[in-house]
Amino acid sequence: MSDHEAAPKPTRAQRDEAAVELLSVRDKIDDLDRDIVELLNQRAELGRAAGRAKALAGRRAVHDPEREREVLLRVALANRGLLAQADLLSIYRRIVAATRGVETRDRDR
Repeated sequence: MSDHEAAPKPTRAQRDEAAVELLSVRDKIDDLDRDIVELLNQRAELGRAAGRAKALAGRRAVHDPEREREVLLRVALANRGLLAQADLLSIYRRIVAATRGVETRDRDR
């Protein structure tokens, strides 16, 4: 097919099938989103525990740049999917920052 030829129009049956598939895919996305939120909250709880351990060990700093580099490196090495490395690392930088925020709030109490 050349650049100037229009793609064939889908049939009514194809459109109906696509609509059903879209609903199914969206349901799966919603399920995954709930799982991701649960996992992020579990990660925050572990971050909180790490923060308590740091405080008990006498470490004053919440921010640990070396640890963050290690986390980001492991994430980059684990990425075998469709997400661009830069996008995934951006997401993880935000996750790490949010977890650090939990630690900081705990220390400020």
